Amino acid sequence: MSFRPEPQHQHGQPARTAVVLVNLGTPDAPTAPALRRYLAEFLSDPRVVEIPRLVWWLILHGVILRTRPAKSAAKYASVWLPEGSPLAVWTQRQAAALDRHLAAAGHQLLVRPAMRYGNPSLPSVLDALRAEGMTRLLVLPLYPQYAAATTASVGDKVMQWALQARRVPELRFVGEYHDDPAYIAALADSLQRHWQTHGRAERLVLSFHGVPERSLHLGDPYHCQCHKTARLLAERLGLAPDAMLVTFQSRFGKAKWLQPYTEPTLRELAAKGLKSVDVMCPGFVADCLETLEEIGQEAREAFLHSGGQDFRYVPCLNDDPAWIGALAGLTLRHLQGWDTGAPDSAALQKGREHALALGAGD
Repeated sequence: MSFRPEPQHQHGQPARTAVVLVNLGTPDAPTAPALRRYLAEFLSDPRVVEIPRLVWWLILHGVILRTRPAKSAAKYASVWLPEGSPLAVWTQRQAAALDRHLAAAGHQLLVRPAMRYGNPSLPSVLDALRAEGMTRLLVLPLYPQYAAATTASVGDKVMQWALQARRVPELRFVGEYHDDPAYIAALADSLQRHWQTHGRAERLVLSFHGVPERSLHLGDPYHCQCHKTARLLAERLGLAPDAMLVTFQSRFGKAKWLQPYTEPTLRELAAKGLKSVDVMCPGFVADCLETLEEIGQEAREAFLHSGGQDFRYVPCLNDDPAWIGALAGLTLRHLQGWDTGAPDSAALQKGREHALALGAGD
């Protein structure tokens, strides 16, 4: 096996701890060529599409990559920001805000954003951190609910990178935080502010990203964790059982996915006489194509076209201070025992080392 070049080891170099926030990914531009590159990487991941490789390769390269990039590019163009892709912009802002939050508390950490697909790629970010002296790494996927197609795929990529590293850093990985109290509180605060500004609609619809139903039967906890997030949010807000619905969006292909599907549910609600609806996407912590275009545009049109009158999209947490605080708490819990540069963590680490030394002397 060949290893990638890396900085020469320097004796006495202090250990540095890095935190990498990983989101799904995004094309570099809202153009067909950029979408073709992005979709080729994304849809080639066996975690994302679990059908025989040869069959899928023929479908992907023979049909999908010939027809879908142009259509997807037009959708991306409708939500593209001056600074770039919304997902990339918000993920960068989250990492910067988390860095400031932790630094204000005295922690000296390297906090960086990365994408599982597209740029900045996870391997390139890890290479850059290694060049900065990283010896300890916390990987924090920005997926509160665990799914093999998302969270596990991040783990795969980190391990692929580690296989080519001569010096593998100490590694920790955040698997899920669907029931984290601070995350739930941030969602609740966001909804309450939305209601204070816009009023409360007749029904709250929580739309999570869909996955094939088959994944549930194979042992993936995603479906259950989505419903637990919804239950905890409803409890915190004091909502009656009939005041909220859980749905799933972004279905791809002909297989049966988790139900009920978001857009058909909204059409049905409007057809039955519901006039106003609030729609929130708790599984997305940063606004992106799936929230801004699929929900904010397509789902809105479906609801209004079916007889609804008032469709209110609740933005993702993005760089909300409550969410950044939740991220900080999550980060520090997973960094326990590592020296983060803060006076208390350094003292704690020295105390542990002293205790170990006493034990060795005995």
